[in-house]
This record gives sequence, structure tokens and C-alpha cells, in this order.
Amino acid sequence: MTTATLPPRQYRFKNYLALVIPFIISTITTPLLGVVDTALVGHLPNPAFIAGIAVGAVIFNTIYWLFGFLRVSTTGFAAQALDDPILLRASLIRPLFIAIFLGIIFIVFQKVIFAASMQVIKPNDEVKHYADIYFSILIWGAPFVLINYVLVGWLMGMAKVKAVLFLQVLINLLNIVMAIIFVWQLHWNIEGVALATLSAQVICSLLGGWFIFSYLPKAEQKTDLRSILSWQSLKGVILVNTNLMIRTICLLIVTNHFIAIGSSFNTEVLAANAVLFQIHYLMAYLFDGFANASSVFSGKAKGTKDLTLYKQTLHWSLLACIICPIILIVIWFGFDTHIIKLLTNQSEIIAICLDYQYWLIIFPIVVAGGLIYYGVFSGISYTASIRDSMILALALWLISQYICVPIWGNDGLWLSYILFSLGRTLFLVIWINRSKQHIMA
Repeated sequence: MTTATLPPRQYRFKNYLALVIPFIISTITTPLLGVVDTALVGHLPNPAFIAGIAVGAVIFNTIYWLFGFLRVSTTGFAAQALDDPILLRASLIRPLFIAIFLGIIFIVFQKVIFAASMQVIKPNDEVKHYADIYFSILIWGAPFVLINYVLVGWLMGMAKVKAVLFLQVLINLLNIVMAIIFVWQLHWNIEGVALATLSAQVICSLLGGWFIFSYLPKAEQKTDLRSILSWQSLKGVILVNTNLMIRTICLLIVTNHFIAIGSSFNTEVLAANAVLFQIHYLMAYLFDGFANASSVFSGKAKGTKDLTLYKQTLHWSLLACIICPIILIVIWFGFDTHIIKLLTNQSEIIAICLDYQYWLIIFPIVVAGGLIYYGVFSGISYTASIRDSMILALALWLISQYICVPIWGNDGLWLSYILFSLGRTLFLVIWINRSKQHIMA
């Protein structure tokens, strides 16, 4: 029997761990698309190419990060539906409708989005020109990216690990192969990079749809689209997604504020902060794999109203909160300098990174609960607690950076971020007892 069809009482920690690594790999592939695009044009003669793609990537990363809740919420709803064909269809169709609607909105308002982004980023005219070319092509992929979020989220909720891995790896391989052909063979330059990524997004949406069709169980009753897409039915899905979107907005505010404050320090410290922040993102991807596994099992617990399975999931998540930081800290102590040198070869920046590395060691310890239990709560669609905990953590960030940065400078900035990360954990775990009641609701 597969993980998706085991009776809840037969689940073991090994079943939980079996989902973690594939989910880590699948989540880390999304930002790799922008990295591949940047690397390819980085070998072209005009430096404005790479700057233009970098600007375009910032726009898309912000948009897609903001709407990444579609994958998270779909995973929870699919896991809750279990083997009920009607609920499974509804858990797929509703977020697909939202994804397509949002994707069309992005296309319709593409000029407004680009113009607003340029007001914030303010690149020079040449870079703006190439960013416009890249953006105007790749924006047509917005519906497909959001559809992919839903398809992958649904497959995750069903614990179809091999399908998720296949889709996520395929989109990157297609992007790389087509970009090499379009850019290096056909010399389409920045247009080639954008077309390659767009083509990969479209192909993976079509293939994902084929996977979904083959996995979706037959329903005895005919699918009632009018009922599934009624306002009453969509309202709960929209509420869950709105709460997750507010959570993401709070995170974006803190991240951008961190970068803005860091810009007031000297160039070397700013560069060192950028390197450390990239490493912190890689740590977050490891946690994301555990969070997704927690989401699947907590969703199954809610779908079957199995409080025992939910308590098991909480226990496994607690073990993950202990295991993850230990793994990351051991890796860091063994390879700290080597990891930093992957991102920069400038000795002065490396030295500054090593001076501030203790904040990076503290980070996984304090943030583990906030990231992993986020998966637990999203799996049962108890997203109001996620929203409220992040708003409180944001308030803690605003207060702490206001006090700490003028006193301790960059150390105060990192201390404030650590307090924010600790707040994400503390303000979320206080809802655990109430979440148990939510399972039986």
C-alpha cells in the first residue's frame, strides 16, 4: 500500500520522513529557474542582459512568493479529502479556478505591474529595456505557474511523491535544455531565455494535468461545477488563502525592511548580510520539506477526524524541530567557510560573514517551530492562527529593530531578525491546544 492509502493507525515516523526529502527537492526547484536564467545570460557579452533578467526575476519572485499560498492550502485541502472522490475534485477545481483568475489578472495588468516595479527598483534605461523584454514574455506564464502550484500542491496532499519530483525536476531540465538551444545555438539572447522558461512552465502544466487526470479517482456522481464554484463553496477556500497571503505579506515586509536597513551600513557589511541571508534561505528550504510532510499528515488527521494521528503528527513535528537545527548546525560547523566561498571569493566579505555567523547558527534553533508547525496548521486549514502569529511577530520585529539597530548596528539588525524568528515560533505554538479542537470540528 502507498503512503496515501495506509490506515492512519499504521503511520510511523518513517512514513513521515519518506515525504520529507522529496518535498525538500521539489520546493528548492522553483527558485532555480531564475538562477539558471541568470547563469546563462551571465556568459553573454552585454552585462545589461544579466542585470535585466535579475530585475525581472525580482518581480516574478515577489509575485509568485506572494501567491505561493495556493500550493500550501491545496496540499491541506487535498490531504483532508482522502479518498472521497467528490471532495478530491472540489479540492482541485476550486484553487485551479482561483489560479487561472489570478493569472489572467496579472496578464491584463502587466503594464501596471511593470511600471510600478520600475518605480521601486529604478534601473537605468538599458537595464529597464531588457527587463521589459524578459517580463513581457514571461508574464504570459503567470497562469501556468499558478496552475502548477495547485497541481503540485494537490499531488503533495495525495502523497504522490514521485509525480511531484518528476514535475519539479522536469521543469528545470526543460528550461536548461531549451535555454541552451535558444540562447547559445539560435542566439535569441534574453528573448530566448524568457521563451525557454515560458515553454517549460506550459509543458509542465499540461503534463501535471495529465498526472492529475490519471490519479483522480472516479466519482459515481457527476461533478457539479456550479456547486463547487459557488460563492458559498469558494468562501472558505478564499479565507484560508487570504490568511496565508497576509502571512506572506508580513514576511515580505520584514525581509525588505531588513535589506533596506542593511543598506545604511558600509558596502562590505551589506554584501556579507546578502550572503548570510542567502544561506538562511537554503536553511528554510530544508524546514519546508518537514513542513510539507506535517501538512499532509495533519490534513489526513482532519479529514478522518483522527485525533490520535494528529497528536502523532505534532510529535513528529517536534522531533523535526530538534533534528533539523542539529543537522544544520553540524553542517555549518563542518563546512562554514566552504559554503560562504560558494557565494563569494572576496576575503574581506568572507571574514565579515564569519564574524556574524553566530546569528546564522541561532536562526534554525529559534525558527524551527514557526516553520514546521506552519505546515501542521496549514494542513488542517487553521490559518487564522498562522496569520495572527505572523502579525505579532511583525510587531516584535518593528519594535526590536527600532530599539536594537541604533545601539548595536548590524548586530542589532540580526538580533531583531532572530527575535522575529523566535516570535514566529512562540506565537504559533500557543495555538496548539486549540488546534486539537479544530480537528474534531
